Amino acid sequence: MGTVGVPSSRENVAGRVLYGMVFMVAVPIALVFWTRGTADVIHTPVFLGPLSGLAIAALGVVTVLIGMFALWRRGGGLPMNAFPPPRFVVSGIYVVVPHPIYGGFVMACGGVAIFAGSASGLWLITPAVALACSALVLGYEMPDLRRRFGPPPSSLWLPADRETPPSWMERIRVYFTLILPWCVVFELIGYLGVAPDAVATYSHMERTWPVFAWTEPIYFSIYLAVLLFPMLTGSGRALRRFALMGYTAMAVIFPLYLLLPFYVPPRPFLSTSLFGSWLQLERSSVSGVAASPSFHVVWTCIVASAIGEDFGWKKLIAWVWVLLVAASCVTTGMHSIADVLAGLAAFIVIRNMPAIWRWILRAAEQVANSWREWRIGPVRIINHGAYAGAGAAVGILIIDSLMGPGKAAVSLAMCIGVLVGAALWAQWVEGSPALLRPLGFYGGVLGSMAGAMVAFALHLSFWTALAAMALAGPWIQALGRLRCLVQGCCHGHPTQSATGIRYVHPRSRVCRIAHFDGIPVHATPVYSILWNVLIGTFLFRLFQLHTSAAFICGVYFILSGPGRFVEEAYRGEPQTRIVAGLRFYQWISIVFLIAGAALTCLRSTLPLPVHPLRLSSVALAIGCGLLTWFVSGVDFPESSRRFARLT
Repeated sequence: MGTVGVPSSRENVAGRVLYGMVFMVAVPIALVFWTRGTADVIHTPVFLGPLSGLAIAALGVVTVLIGMFALWRRGGGLPMNAFPPPRFVVSGIYVVVPHPIYGGFVMACGGVAIFAGSASGLWLITPAVALACSALVLGYEMPDLRRRFGPPPSSLWLPADRETPPSWMERIRVYFTLILPWCVVFELIGYLGVAPDAVATYSHMERTWPVFAWTEPIYFSIYLAVLLFPMLTGSGRALRRFALMGYTAMAVIFPLYLLLPFYVPPRPFLSTSLFGSWLQLERSSVSGVAASPSFHVVWTCIVASAIGEDFGWKKLIAWVWVLLVAASCVTTGMHSIADVLAGLAAFIVIRNMPAIWRWILRAAEQVANSWREWRIGPVRIINHGAYAGAGAAVGILIIDSLMGPGKAAVSLAMCIGVLVGAALWAQWVEGSPALLRPLGFYGGVLGSMAGAMVAFALHLSFWTALAAMALAGPWIQALGRLRCLVQGCCHGHPTQSATGIRYVHPRSRVCRIAHFDGIPVHATPVYSILWNVLIGTFLFRLFQLHTSAAFICGVYFILSGPGRFVEEAYRGEPQTRIVAGLRFYQWISIVFLIAGAALTCLRSTLPLPVHPLRLSSVALAIGCGLLTWFVSGVDFPESSRRFARLT
């Protein structure tokens, strides 16, 4: 697929040169400085050697050049989002790899990091570059492609849904877009090593069980099955199922490997046979790191499920094979029973992910149309304020617990700062009518930073306060987005390509302002909730690993920025301005990403202390929750005073 943007009717040489300088010169230089600035922050060792890194970097550069040549030759232009090729490119390397320029650039970053022996380059900068590239594709290029060329064919990214055999190109594409990336990411996670607080998943009884080396061929069979399935399957539908479940498995299980501190050291045994030697060869220094849930079990279930839906003799044999492989995970000493059961549970989730997603959207639609209000004289109470109040209560409980005893003034100042900053941002930046009381997320972030400065006056740690806010922020926003669902703010634009939700309540902004009554729109608040839950869980894991306060703040900004960039592309609020081809908040999210990178370079901050939960923190959280509930859910609809009305 080619790069996209807004077509230009006349050549803009200065603009093209500037664009090229930014992405070909400024960005690489900035990444080098970022790598140097975080040189002492990441301590995970770099695997492989300089020659391997040089080869990976060279392969990445070649991939980028081939992608650029394809755009120039077949698309009629250069890879510039602001000055895109006029033709949609679906040939050449773009048939095999959807985004060779971005993929090659990420590969080159990783290769250079390995060549230089840079731990931060490999484990921080390269993943951040991959995340930023993914956000650019999802949040700009794909929506723009759809606007300019219409919906792409369903078989462009996945094998066609047909009973006839898939094409050879469809088979090859699965290797490059699924199996190869899975291998790379799985090995990278393995090389992260065993976490310092990792817990073995063996039960006390399992530790003494013998290893049956003769079951190694059964255990090994899954490798052959996964490698051969794309080539041997006779149905495009089966290959499509295989690919879809494989992508879903990566999205579900890889985060679990990073977030859950589990490992399973292979049980020792004495090799006295050919199968024993074979089993010893399969074991390595990274064995057991990414073991729970067992991907062996998940891949076996995926292959068995992809064979077909009908319970014929092939299906029966396939599921018997699943049971044998699951048993061999334990008999070879490579997995625990808990790993196997977790793998089966993960597959059930993966297999039913479409149904789970539909259930989430149905629940979101019920919340979105649940507006209730009560009048007490001149006062109106709206039910959606309870969600914001709950978010504030949870957030302040986290902040004050992390700050420790005697720091309630800082926590309260941050709560007030969030409310004041959010209100002022919405008035001054979004240009809301003077009498309304909307709330802006980025104003709340700035307000929380201003509130955290109270720590200076009290001779407390500013970075501890800010990191506590970063740890609380995702949960505040996730719960607050439920209010957005009811109020109708932050809503998506109409969708036909994805399942959406319908707003029908006349009080909702979706019906009252955007006039999308009954039209399926993107569930952008749901997208935000899910992403913030992932961010919050990841930051909590960093806190568990005693990461420095500034680094936690930086990672929060790095993860929050790209997520908002993508979400903003699917939002449909008519008042949001478009600036230089991007929505206003997409530019803000880019600033967030850059600020996060700068924060990770700070080395003088200490890890957050651990304090027990206190009743005073609970009381403060309840008080701040009630205050936030009043600000966001109680108004005076007949008043003409500033900030009097919520709608």
